[in-house]
Order: sequence, then structure tokens, then C-alpha cells
Amino acid sequence: MTTTTTQTKPPSGMIDKALFAITGGFIALFCAYALFDIDGLSALVDASFGFSARYFGLYWQVLLLATFLIGLLLCVLPGSKTVMGGLAMPEFKMFSWGAMIMCTLLAGGGVFWAAGEPIAHFLSTPPVFGDLSDDTAARANAALAQSFLHWGFLAWAILGSLTTVMLMHYHYDKGLPLAPRTLLYPLFGDRALHGAIGLIADASCVIAVVAGTVGPIGFLGLQMSYGLNSLTGIPDNFATQAIAIMALVGVYTISAITGLAKGIQLLSRINVILAIALLVFMLIAGPTTEIFSGFFGGMQIYLTHFFDMTLYRGDSGVFGDPGWLGWWTVFFWGWFMGYGPLMAIFIARISRGRSIRQIIIMLSIVAPILTNFWFTIIGGSGIFLEIAQPGIISGPFEGFNLPAGLLAITQAMPMGLILSILFLALTMCFVATTSDSMSYVIASTMTQGEPSASLRAFWGIAMGVMALILISTGAGGIGKLQSFIVVTAVPVSLILLPSLWDALRITLMLGREAKTVQV
Repeated sequence: MTTTTTQTKPPSGMIDKALFAITGGFIALFCAYALFDIDGLSALVDASFGFSARYFGLYWQVLLLATFLIGLLLCVLPGSKTVMGGLAMPEFKMFSWGAMIMCTLLAGGGVFWAAGEPIAHFLSTPPVFGDLSDDTAARANAALAQSFLHWGFLAWAILGSLTTVMLMHYHYDKGLPLAPRTLLYPLFGDRALHGAIGLIADASCVIAVVAGTVGPIGFLGLQMSYGLNSLTGIPDNFATQAIAIMALVGVYTISAITGLAKGIQLLSRINVILAIALLVFMLIAGPTTEIFSGFFGGMQIYLTHFFDMTLYRGDSGVFGDPGWLGWWTVFFWGWFMGYGPLMAIFIARISRGRSIRQIIIMLSIVAPILTNFWFTIIGGSGIFLEIAQPGIISGPFEGFNLPAGLLAITQAMPMGLILSILFLALTMCFVATTSDSMSYVIASTMTQGEPSASLRAFWGIAMGVMALILISTGAGGIGKLQSFIVVTAVPVSLILLPSLWDALRITLMLGREAKTVQV
């Protein structure tokens, strides 16, 4: 294939006005529709969600599985030792690098979902496991295993195990843009870099990431308001929600403006240190033996039934009503895929000086196992507290009340009030970490070279404003945006497809080149 070094974006520092207009205009229309006709928006989003889950669900399941397995294959090839990014030594130390990566997927919802998903599956066993109503221990392990699937190997692999390899090779070695359009270069060549194909690819990925990030921002406002009301009696209303969101926007916008080496790295380090401290406390003060037992029991089921759970299609046939699958697995796959291309850009920017093998092992193995243990400490504690005292978690959690589930778990621990306040702070810090990273990478997608501070600030503020507008329509506005995430994943999943073969081709080629140099 003939490579090119032709840049497709405006000169350094200039904004791609067409991309900015399409993405900004689409987001403005979505918010306007929500303000003037939330019922009409709901009907449209629900219909689109059903179509996407029904006709793309199986493709997404296969795509994530293939991405993970091919990534593992790359790790054993000689070319995986190749250091990427044109630097002999890593730009960031291991802890800082790992912290920035861990705070991507986990930050998007890893606190309230870590509390809510395991207890939800414990109370209503996932259909793939059948009826476990007579076996409490089996229900607990199955609940954790299902959570491990949704936040484990496949979820992390799609964030950049293969696409990062492609982008780092094409950008740092060949001079192509560090943008989603470059992922289509193996299929369309220069046509992917110039004109409509590239513009649509970039716009689809930006819209998907905005939708995927505004959801947690809005939910954080709801969670902080609920938590402050429960702990201090502060009214749980729009004013409290707005103050929480504006405080969050201020934190992550400043972080995004200061860039990767300062604000984003610092916030990620603080985030990880606080998370580790809280988890160690919960591990010691909570049901320690049950937590370790649940982790290993859940992992055993997860690994033993890995392919059954990954490819589960229910009783509805290949293209039937998605039902449970659509509202759980397909929803998560759509959410994570939507992040995929722009997250790969972020990882490519922070992984210079790392080998292909290091990148894939961190993303596809290390990060998922740490995430699974995180879920066991928080969500597993909730399960074991519920087993010991039925109703202590399930009561507040009734109606799938995620904020109430988290507070029920933390308040059942020693020093519950302090722990609850610290977890609310951790939630804000986590969401801020995702938001600042995404503000930065959205801005970088629209500019050649380092994005301007004003553009980074614009996207940070715009996502906060969008969250406020949707919350003002009621909690249903944020709920519809969460469903809309699945719709945005349809075009993004097609953009990810070439990575299945091209990352392998690149790794094999780099291995041959290294062998030739040695000879």
C-alpha cells in the first residue's frame, strides 16, 4: 500500500471548521429537541436504540471478542517488541501512564456502576446462568462474573489495543493525522484522509464521545445532589445539581487547559491515590474474606464461561427483541465502542516510548483485572452485606437507584459518613478525569498539532452545559442520552473494523523489519 505524509487538516493551530460545525450543530440540535419536545426525543431515541441493539448487537459481540483475541495474538509476535512513537524511552513513568489509562474507562462510571451492577445481577440473576435462586453463593459469583464481563477484558481491549497500534504507526511513522479517519486508511487510502469519508468518521466519533461523557457528567449531578441530601439535608433539586456540575466543569476544564503533562496527569494521579486509599480501607474494614472469595469465585466463572457469556444471544434469536441483552451487554458495548477511536488517540499520545506488547498487556490484561477487583471490593461488599442483612442494600437500591446503592454500601461500613463523603469526592474526581481527557482529545481531533486552550475549554464547558440542559428536562433527559450512546456506536463500530486485520499486518511488518535489521 502506498503511504502518504499529506496532512488533511488546516495549518497548525487552526480549527477544522467543518468538523466543528457538524459536531457542535448536532449537539445543539439534540439539546434543543430535548428542551422543546422531550417526549418526541424519547420516542425517536427508543426506536433507534431498539434498531441498533437488534441488528448490530451480534456484530458488536463478535467485534469485541475478536479485538481481544487478536490483541493477545499480537503480544506473542516478534513485532510486539517494537517501541512506538519515535521515542527510545517512555514519555511518562509507569505509574503516571497507568493512572491516566485506568482513569479512562473506570472513570466513566466505575464508582456508581461498581456499586450498582453487581447487586442488580445478584437480585436478578442474568439469564445466561439460569435459575440460581436456591444457591446464594452461586448467585453472588454469577453476579460478579457478569460485571467482570461488562467491565473486563473485552471492554478494555476495544478502547485501543488494536487501534492504538494503527494510530501510532500511521501518525508517528508515516505522518498521517492522529484522528479517527486514519483508522479507515487501510480501506480507502487517501480518500479516507480527504473529504466526506474522513469528515463523517471524525464527526461520528466526536459525537459518540460527547454523548458518552455528558451522560456521566449529568448523572454525577444527580448523584451528588442525592448524596448531599441524604448526608446533610441539602435540598435534592436542580439548583444543587447545577452547582455540582458547574464545580465539576471548573475542575476538569482547568485540567484540560493545562494539558497532558500537567493537569491531566496530576488529576489522574490524585484520582488513583484516593481510590487506592478508599479501597484498602474497605478491604480491611469490610467483609475481607468474602471479598477475596468473591473475586476468585467470580473470576473462575468468568473464565470458565467466557465464551458462553460473551456470545450469549438469549432466546430471541439472532435479530429478535434484544430484551435483557440490549439493556445490559449491548448497552455497555455501545458505550465503550463509542469511546474507542478517541480513546485510542489519547492512549497514542501518552504511550510514546512504549512497545506494542506493553500497550496491549496494560489495556487488555492489567487494567481489566484491576477493574474487576475494584468491582469486587465495592459491589461485592454490597452483595455480602445484603446476604448478611437482607434489605440493607436492596431496599435503598429498589428501582435501580444507583446513587442510593453506593451510599447504602458506604454507610454500612465503619466511619460510614466520612466514607460516603470521600466516595462522592472520588466520583467527582473520576468523572473529571474522563471529562478533561475527552475535552483535550476532542479539541486535538479538530486541530493540527497541539489544540488551543480556548478550544479545550470550549468543549469542556459545552459538555457541562449540555448536561445541565438535559437535567433541566428531568432525569429522563440524561436517560435518553444514555440510550442514544448505543445509537452513536453504530457508525463508530464500522470505523473500528479495519483494526482487526491492519494491526496484525503492522505488527508482522515491524517484526520482519526488525529481523532484517538484525541480519
